[in-house]
Amino acid sequence: MQLETYISDLLYRYECVTIPEFGAFLTQRKSAYIDDSTNTFSAPSKSLSFNEQIQKNDGLLAHYIADIEKIPFEEANKKIAKRVKILKSFLTQGETLTFKNIGEIALNNEGKILFEPTYHLNYLTDSFGLSQFVSPSVNREVYKKEVEALEKVVPIAITTEKRKSKSYLKYAAVALIALTLGGFAVSNYYVNDVKTHNQLAQEEAAQELENKIQQATFSLNPLPAINLKVTKQTGKYHIVAGAFRVEENCIKKIKQLKAEGFKARKIGVNKYGLHEVVYGSYEDRLEALKALRAIKNTHNRNAWLLVKKLD
Repeated sequence: MQLETYISDLLYRYECVTIPEFGAFLTQRKSAYIDDSTNTFSAPSKSLSFNEQIQKNDGLLAHYIADIEKIPFEEANKKIAKRVKILKSFLTQGETLTFKNIGEIALNNEGKILFEPTYHLNYLTDSFGLSQFVSPSVNREVYKKEVEALEKVVPIAITTEKRKSKSYLKYAAVALIALTLGGFAVSNYYVNDVKTHNQLAQEEAAQELENKIQQATFSLNPLPAINLKVTKQTGKYHIVAGAFRVEENCIKKIKQLKAEGFKARKIGVNKYGLHEVVYGSYEDRLEALKALRAIKNTHNRNAWLLVKKLD
């Protein structure tokens, strides 16, 4: 029994997955962050931890195993207990337990359990399709302002004749200010006039279109009825194949999956603006889980189950 596979499936949907008489894997939402040393941008995720104090059987893991393997609940508990016994024996012998896509567990010198997460998978379904990326560092130049005395840069010699022309300079400065203010006024008037013209033109076009629609007449000839048998996918259990920022990539993925025999389709855009593509939708939860298991084993190990009622 691949216990770590079942635990990995449950970590997508639950914050605590307990292995009875052994411990519990815990998840906590972690915000997006930037590593300043490597300029790496990471999407929101779930951080993983292990608590050996939580060992009470809540039935979650056993129920999931019973549903997947089609066995009674009691038999699933017996399988878990047998596996836990083997895990404990490995730990006491000083071996390191590796849980695929989850992390490694070992005992320290004091006999306490140490857990080291691997973070190979992002268990936060909201961040599906968002991967890490590295951006070049942005270097900003800071220019130093150097202030020097005006007389040291541009020597000015004032003579009697230049003093006499001082009034002309004053009038020239006043004229320059007036021209500048006038230019601003004309510019603002022009911009406002253009906006008004555009608005009136749009209103006239809309009115003309409405008049044409009201005056239009339609002649519909009755056509013979055609009965089409359409298989509509329903159900709230969807096996997600991927989520794409560009809709063209979404359409290409659907064509590819349909060519491979899947009933692929687009189910909408999530709150991050990504177009979600699914292998198919199911009414029955167990049927969906069985199909998900087959797809993960043969086609796409990153596929996951989305429980969502579509409009």
